[in-house]
Amino acid sequence: MAQPNPYILAADNPSALLTLLRSNPSIASQQDEHGYSLLHAASSYGHIDLLRALVREFNVNVNLTDEDGETCLFVTESVEIAKCLVEELGVDYNIKNDEGLTAQETIASDGSFPEVAAYLAQVSGNGSAISAAAAQATDGLHPPPPLPPNVKVNVQTIAESEANAGMDVVDPEFKRRIDELAAREDFHSEEGQNQLRQLVTDAIKGVNIETQERDVRRRIE
Repeated sequence: MAQPNPYILAADNPSALLTLLRSNPSIASQQDEHGYSLLHAASSYGHIDLLRALVREFNVNVNLTDEDGETCLFVTESVEIAKCLVEELGVDYNIKNDEGLTAQETIASDGSFPEVAAYLAQVSGNGSAISAAAAQATDGLHPPPPLPPNVKVNVQTIAESEANAGMDVVDPEFKRRIDELAAREDFHSEEGQNQLRQLVTDAIKGVNIETQERDVRRRIE
């Protein structure tokens, strides 16, 4: 009877793959003609238990690279898997592929998994300023990173009087979008802060001339 394809099992049936590996440990580190490994498959498909077993039980090099010089971190699609690789299994997040890009840079340029890119930016130091500011905001001692003038933000909502720049009535849609963004878990990440800045900037640009003139009169008075 032919042996099942381990790469298919890595995608669809990780428990069956673990059974196969325990009967034939030598295939744990194998790579296909493109250098694709079971580590890459486990990382891409989000099978965290298989990922841990490959490294800890079967001693697969977590920094195994494919033909493009990319480790399994480059194909990670969730923050949970990225954290496991970085914080538990010790993957080298500074490794660069054949194009000279790190996993963080590759994922960020693709744009498909911004949360993963933001996490890797923080741990690699590319997002150190944002990471520090987010940590400070979390402990309640300091405000979040700087935003556009006349805008204040806390972890719940943006100050309505500042965001509306003197308008009498708060735009319900604008407030809803701000509240929705502030409630996100990645609010203090680089991606979250960029979206907030863009939202505020768009709102400010949308203020009409009449509203601007009324605001000027109020400030003079």
